Amino acid sequence: MRIVEYLHRIDFVYGGPPRAVVDLCRILHRRGHDVTVATTVTKDVPAGWIDGSEGGPKVLQVPPPSLPGRLYMPGQLNELRDAIASADVLQLHGVWERANIQISRLARKAGVPYVVTLRGMLDDWNMTQKGFKKRMYLNMGGRKVLEGAAYVQCTAEGERAQSHKWFPKGHPRVIPNLMDLTDFETLRGRGPAEARWPNLREPGPHLLFLSRLHVKKGIEHLLRAMPRLVEANSDLQLFLAGPGEPDYVDSLKALAKSVGVADRTHFTGHIGGDEKWSLYEACDLFVLPSSQENFGFVQFEALACGTPVMTTKLVDTWREIVESGGGIAVEQSADAIVEGIAPLLSDRDRLADMGRAGREWVFDKMSVDHIAGQIEAMFADAAAG
Repeated sequence: MRIVEYLHRIDFVYGGPPRAVVDLCRILHRRGHDVTVATTVTKDVPAGWIDGSEGGPKVLQVPPPSLPGRLYMPGQLNELRDAIASADVLQLHGVWERANIQISRLARKAGVPYVVTLRGMLDDWNMTQKGFKKRMYLNMGGRKVLEGAAYVQCTAEGERAQSHKWFPKGHPRVIPNLMDLTDFETLRGRGPAEARWPNLREPGPHLLFLSRLHVKKGIEHLLRAMPRLVEANSDLQLFLAGPGEPDYVDSLKALAKSVGVADRTHFTGHIGGDEKWSLYEACDLFVLPSSQENFGFVQFEALACGTPVMTTKLVDTWREIVESGGGIAVEQSADAIVEGIAPLLSDRDRLADMGRAGREWVFDKMSVDHIAGQIEAMFADAAAG
């Protein structure tokens, strides 16, 4: 099939969606499809795609929108218009980009079906953030984009249940994110992480949070749980890995100091590559006390590295995490975090068993062939009308 994928920015600093689009394009191309990735920012598009040396998907760099509200002048979309007109299907990612209204209109005029992937943006928690503006946007054109789509992809049943009320005439379809598991087939071992953070060689246990440092992620609950966890685990250490706004990171450091755990809380900043995968392995438990995640790649990355997961029941995929045998889900509070993970930290054998179960589950239920087949079927159904 000829597929066009549009996301405003391919820059991994913006979290899961850019990573998801890169993985999706790579795997669809690998499976024989003619894929064009269109974006205004190519920062994390593989260089080999851009210069053609890798023989990967085509890259169409769209000029930055020149009108207020990140809207395009008509002439700026000429190349994208041509790409869409020759495609079998267009996929748009996210809800709140106003340019998606323009781009979906191009598809409708060309008679090309399109799919919208929500990326968690209509989940209940997200709709409480600047909710009035979001409702206005839906009323002024955003809902038309969703209800005009052949399908609206939700990445978990929990996301569909929360989101469908905002596009009641639309057609939701639940398919998990496509995750390239190649990086996880051979584990890196603890070495690269221990070389950078020598305190990982200490007895532990070691907890890992790896994601954006953002108020949505519920890190404050984890920090407030730490003193009680330390009472039973005197060598407990916490690694907070990921970028964040300086003022917010400073507030987390101040909280860690105020509750008496600053000496055992390590802020690593953004990490990637072998150090990232190795850090998952070097830690005993991955913790994501988030207020909202529609998919949360980091949870499945942890499982793929053999590291068990604690998440919250506010995360759309919490049921899948629990069913994998590699994780637990708790309410979002310091008390619930303590109650949930304290027994695990005192039972390393159980943690090891959970890690093995989670890794096996990911390579079974999240396999590329399994998920890619569902996405291809959605595109084929869309193209068939």
